[in-house]
Formats: sequence, structure tokens, C-alpha cells
Amino acid sequence: MTSQKTPQTMKPATAAKKLGVYLEATPARFQEGVVSRDELNALQADPPEWLRELRRNGPHPRQVVAAKLGISISGLARGGITESLTTAQIDALKTENPDWLQRERATQAEVRKEAARTKEKGTDPRRS
Repeated sequence: MTSQKTPQTMKPATAAKKLGVYLEATPARFQEGVVSRDELNALQADPPEWLRELRRNGPHPRQVVAAKLGISISGLARGGITESLTTAQIDALKTENPDWLQRERATQAEVRKEAARTKEKGTDPRRS
């Protein structure tokens, strides 16, 4: 008797996170079903138009918004950004460059500098 392999599946929220898209902006059929590992790989290898459009114009999930702005997710919250943003909204924020965004970018630059320094030194402050 041979055991049948069941395909590994994930919830739509997990798949959306792996694809870097905002779940609520995906098609209903994506949100309502489960996604197999093979389906996820196919979406990554040859994204359909809806996925290309979401990646290009958004709305983007907070982790993508933070990365595009060069700040942390916590920095977004401190700046009052709690919802997803479109690419146009992100570009407008970059152009406007409000004080909070400047502060958060400076903070993020310091965090990166400190991480590089500790890595170079051979110590990881997260392990102390």
C-alpha cells in the first residue's frame, strides 16, 4: 500500500504575504480558496496580469510600503500610516518628504549602521 502525497497548501493570507501583495486587493477567487505550493510557484514564475498590476500600482501591504519609503513598519505607525498605500500615494509621500518621514529615515539609517558595525565586529546585539 502506498501513501498518497497531499499537496502542501496555505491560507490566502500566507500566499499573499509570500507574493508581497495586499490580500484585500486580490481577486475573490484567490481570497476564498487555499493555495498549493505548486500554485504559489506558478504565480511567482509567471504572474497573471492582476498580480503584476498589484505589484506595480498597489495597494501595497505595510511591509512593502515601509521598504519603498526606506523605513520600518513601526516607523509607518509612528507616522500615522496604518493602511495600505498605492504606488502613487507612496511617491507623493516621497515628494512631500514630511518631517516624520525624514526622522524615520534617519532612524533607519542609524539602525542599519549599527547592525553593520556589530556584524563587522562579530557580535550580534540580538543574542545578548
